[in-house]
Amino acid sequence: MTERQEQTAGDAVLTRIGQSVILHHAGDREEARVRFLALWHELGEDGDPLHRCTLAHYLADTQDDPSDELAWDLRALSAAEELTGERRPGHEGAPAVRALYPCLHLNLAADYVKLGRSEAARSHLRRARGTAASLAEDSYGDGVRAAIHHLELRLGEDGPAGPGEDPGGPPRQRS
Repeated sequence: MTERQEQTAGDAVLTRIGQSVILHHAGDREEARVRFLALWHELGEDGDPLHRCTLAHYLADTQDDPSDELAWDLRALSAAEELTGERRPGHEGAPAVRALYPCLHLNLAADYVKLGRSEAARSHLRRARGTAASLAEDSYGDGVRAAIHHLELRLGEDGPAGPGEDPGGPPRQRS
């Protein structure tokens, strides 16, 4: 009984995240950010890592400041590491989160490009490339692999743009 209640509560969190994502994609970025932040405060720092990973992953896209975007992407990665690390090896969301690593690292690389931090960008780009084998052979996987390749070309040929410039990199990837 308790397990079923916890699953229902978890599904409700993911539903609320999904509703806010829809708002964001429909152009209501500010309302999406408000709802995401309210849910973040409800979950707290000790909330389910899968929920925190998913929420922070999407919250990053609603930020105006590249430093804030980076902070949320770092929170998403930290929560993912809680799921796939030794602390929670039996969590049923761990395999799904491993498949997010290429995107999480790609987003961090793009954040660092925006901030003019090329070495950090290259480090996360290498991690994205190194985890890309976990991606399925589908449109999502193809899109992430293409974005990794695009950013590789961007960093390898021209280097990253400076702060405030258009980095010309890939659009952020969402799962």
